[in-house]
Amino acid sequence: YVKLVKAKGELIWHHHEHEDELFYILKGTFIMDFRDKTTYVKAGEILIVPKGVEHRPRTDDEEVWLMLFEPQATKHT
Repeated sequence: YVKLVKAKGELIWHHHEHEDELFYILKGTFIMDFRDKTTYVKAGEILIVPKGVEHRPRTDDEEVWLMLFEPQATKHT
């Protein structure tokens, strides 16, 4: 599924046992924390989080618009 998302703030640390997640950033800068690094993803860029990898999505004070590609049944925290 393709999900359109407006995000602001941060989610908790989590992982998805059975599915990868693909983030395509439309507006703003999206921040993805991993246990060993932090990745900044700007408008027009893509980030893939492989299944089983612990991560924490977040933004600074700005709202970020993105498309999220993942199975329909994927649960979010």
